[in-house]
Amino acid sequence: MPNRQEITSYFQSLQDEICAALSAADGSSFQEDSWDRPGGGGGRARVIRGNYIEKGGVNFSAVHGDLPPQAAASLHVDPEETGFYATGVSIVLHPKNPHVPIIHMNVRYFELDGGRFWFGGGIDLTPHYIVPEQAAYFHQQLKDTCDRFDEAYYPKFKNWADDYFFIPHRNETRGIGGIFFDRLEPGTEGKDKQALFDFTAAVGETFVPTYLELLKVNKDKPFTEQEAAWQKLRRGRYVEFNLVWDRGTKFGLTTNGRTESILMSLPPLAGWEYDFKAAPGSREAETLAALVKGRNWLEKDLV
Repeated sequence: MPNRQEITSYFQSLQDEICAALSAADGSSFQEDSWDRPGGGGGRARVIRGNYIEKGGVNFSAVHGDLPPQAAASLHVDPEETGFYATGVSIVLHPKNPHVPIIHMNVRYFELDGGRFWFGGGIDLTPHYIVPEQAAYFHQQLKDTCDRFDEAYYPKFKNWADDYFFIPHRNETRGIGGIFFDRLEPGTEGKDKQALFDFTAAVGETFVPTYLELLKVNKDKPFTEQEAAWQKLRRGRYVEFNLVWDRGTKFGLTTNGRTESILMSLPPLAGWEYDFKAAPGSREAETLAALVKGRNWLEKDLV
């Protein structure tokens, strides 16, 4: 069974492979900052400001120590189990072209000193304009990965993503979802540690071919000032979710994680227009109408 060091080493290599692929596709390089966490551990933050990716981050971390009371309560951890080890890779890419979607990916491993452990992660997509064929492609890639391990995974984790990536105060989903899973441990999934690690790794390895295809077909499309303004409004929704509702952001801040790395997910520019109303029949209105839970994105004629 993989131990924490083997899992950590895998995540480090995954960060390297993803950064190399994105650098090649974008024609630019990442800036790296290595950091140490005062309570234990640290990580490597890598940020790109490129030709097609306006701002992107691919972060690796491996941290340990004692959970602060607020973090322990949010994880429903017993008081005697507050010593923890956590490692993983997280990615957010904000493209320049509004026809290229925002993407987020996270794969992680969490271990308590008492011996309990679990895996978590997922990938979700936030198009500024929804293209049904591209939404179907994205979800099919995720379904294919899930089906290699368990045919129950995709519908279960797709619904979990719909629920997680939801903005209650806007009554809309952040994007078209994807898959999300958390606290996968042998007792809950009927799988051993190796199987859960293999699945988590496979999700991480789905990222590059999936996103590079979406980048390739959209990065050189012309766009208008109106479309660029709409992109900023959609980025504003992304900011609202990450700062108000995202559990990962809250966990990182409450465990004294590196603020720059945690807030790497925020776009370089975003916008908020008072009482914005999309013109009836516009692509903006169509996109807003589609941001609801429960859509079967594998069907290409939904939008």
